[in-house]
Amino acid sequence: MVRWLMAIALFVLLTACSGEVEPSNKLVQQAIALQLEQTQQQLSQQLGVHLQGIEIRHVTVTQRELVEIQSLPVSHVRGTYDLTLKLPRKVTQHNSFDVYLQRQQEGKTWRLLIPQAEKDKLTWLSYLIR
Repeated sequence: MVRWLMAIALFVLLTACSGEVEPSNKLVQQAIALQLEQTQQQLSQQLGVHLQGIEIRHVTVTQRELVEIQSLPVSHVRGTYDLTLKLPRKVTQHNSFDVYLQRQQEGKTWRLLIPQAEKDKLTWLSYLIR
């Protein structure tokens, strides 16, 4: 009986320790940078222009919620940030963001999920955040 109670207690402790941790503001900033990098690559190819010197600052998270995408838990994070572009002169713009972040099962890495509409269904592109 004691072994049974100890096994249950150990299971509860392990489950509690492996619970979903919200992404940090630094991770959110890295996700925004990765999302901008993906958009920048598409624009560079279409316009034949390479943007350099992008800086993200003042990230403010206004909403966090846990959602489920393809039966997996995902943190949906919204907020604002300042984007500075180094063109012939510096240009700073206040923007909003809306990112989906998925913590990997081992808990060591996160992935940025970007929705893609294809005909009548929604698919998700996944990028490792470094």
